[in-house]
This record gives sequence, structure tokens and C-alpha cells, in this order.
Amino acid sequence: MQEYWEIYMKSLEGKPASILFNAGISMEIEKIQYIYPTIAFIKVKLKEPKENGLLSSQEEPEIMFLEDKLEASLIKFRIGKYVGRIINDGYVTFLYYLQFTYNWQDFLDYALDEHTEYEISTGFQEDSEWNYYKNLLFPNAKEWQIIQNHKVCDALKAKGDTLEIPRIIEHKIFFTNSSQEQKVKLLETLKDDRFEKLEDIKSEDGVEGVVVFRDDKPFYIDIDELTLKLIDICEEYGASYDGWETKI
Repeated sequence: MQEYWEIYMKSLEGKPASILFNAGISMEIEKIQYIYPTIAFIKVKLKEPKENGLLSSQEEPEIMFLEDKLEASLIKFRIGKYVGRIINDGYVTFLYYLQFTYNWQDFLDYALDEHTEYEISTGFQEDSEWNYYKNLLFPNAKEWQIIQNHKVCDALKAKGDTLEIPRIIEHKIFFTNSSQEQKVKLLETLKDDRFEKLEDIKSEDGVEGVVVFRDDKPFYIDIDELTLKLIDICEEYGASYDGWETKI
């Protein structure tokens, strides 16, 4: 089973939430969802959260130690798979998919024996379709795009780029479900927004697409705003946005 973790921010019930999730496991859900049919949670009330309800730097070492103890207990009792963590509204919630539940209490006793000063609630329920993972932890298209944006921005910054200088940024778009009329209207809309066509392309599955470009800043906030706008435009015309690239 692949271990590939991502972290991102989203809003839950109008409040900011930090989501850590195992993205690698998403490629194996169909194989394992009936082996691990039960979602389980451990919800810990933070002692001193930030004003926005997220984890403070003062309390972070203790919560990370608690997470390590949970991981050690998971290995000891082989109870299931750790799939994600949510920090929101003054709580941190650890989520697992379980194969069995008969040793759930043993798992908790071993993991939490050094953390009796915390207010902790736990529980589990059937979720053989993995809806909690798919609908709560896994990012939607826009959230996933922001994750990818920031990876590219971080890579550029690591090479000395200030990200503040406008330059040509290329964007891939595929006409996934576009009619011919929608393709024409999409390209017209992009042209009206100062995008120029670079070339026609095809995906590995033979889906037709196009590369367009425009001068923009690849700074975090700017590129997020731009790519989310392009996602909306593409969806309006039955197309799908497939990311961007640029040079230092």
C-alpha cells in the first residue's frame, strides 16, 4: 500500500481546517475498502489552540508525540490503516479504517496512556464505501489544484525565484466532454481574457486539448486565483483544466 501524504487547508462549517491525508491510498480503495470497512476516530480537544481554532506552535510538539504514539500502537495491534488528520475548531481528529474492532480498546489504552490530561473522545462506525475518506479528507478539484500550485511555487522559490516577476505561464486544457460549439466558445472566452493559443495536444487516452499562455505572476495567491478561475471556465464548457508550468 502506497504512503503518499498531502496537507492542505479548507473550510469546514465556515471555519478553517488543516487536512492531512494519505493521497496514495486513493489508488487502492477499490481493492481494500471491504477489507477495512469501519471508519474510526480519535478526537482530541486542544489545550491552547490559535484564535482560528488551529494548532499552535506551543502545543504542536505534544500533539505530534501523541500522533507518534498512535502510529506505534497501530503497528503493535495491526488494527487498520491511518488515513488522515483534521485540525479544526480547537480539535484534532485522527481517522482510521479498521479491519477488526475487537482490539480497538487495547489500541487506545496503549496509545493514550501518557495523554490522560487531554479531553479525548473516540468511536467507530461502518463505512465500507469509504465516504469519509472520499468526501471529507480527499480534496475537490479546486483544493487539489491549490496543492499542486503550491508545490510548483515552492520548487520555483527553492531555485531562487521571487515569484513576483510576471512571465509566460502555460496552461493545459482538455476538451473532456466538450461539443465542437463549446470548444469554440471556450477558446473565444480565453482569447477575450488575453490568453493566446500555443498548440493543440492530446492526452494519453486520446482526448483532444490545447495549451494556452499568458503573462502572469506565479506567486501563491495570484496563481491560485488564476487557476481556480480557469477551472470554472473549463467546467462551463465541458472541459477540464490540467495544470500549468513556467520558467524561472
